Amino acid sequence: MELPDFAPGLTARVELTVTDADTAQSLGSGDVPVLATPRVLALAEAATVVATSRQMPGGVTTVGTRAEIQHRAPTPVGHRVMAQAKLAKQEGRTLVFDVTLHDGDLLVAEVRVERAIVDRQRFIAKALGD
Repeated sequence: MELPDFAPGLTARVELTVTDADTAQSLGSGDVPVLATPRVLALAEAATVVATSRQMPGGVTTVGTRAEIQHRAPTPVGHRVMAQAKLAKQEGRTLVFDVTLHDGDLLVAEVRVERAIVDRQRFIAKALGD
């Protein structure tokens, strides 16, 4: 597998309007009706996937391998959250992203996400025990 080369500074963003399904109560990560930390992570990872998707060669994908989350502020249902991912560095097969989530001007979370570049078919075969 030939590794794609991604330039540091590569960015992408995704947005989410928080619904009841996105809350800590719904996801079982707490008992408050605000954006759940697991949903923060999912949104951050989605932004990293979008960042690389336009330049990803066929048969190759990335998978999440590590994340560090600082969930700084609650976001109520109905608010719109924007996740902005920026590639900090590529080290071989590892991509390291810094992601910030904002509700307007309010910093909601900071997430460092590491993703590994993998051969899609080999990864699936390994997961299935083939």
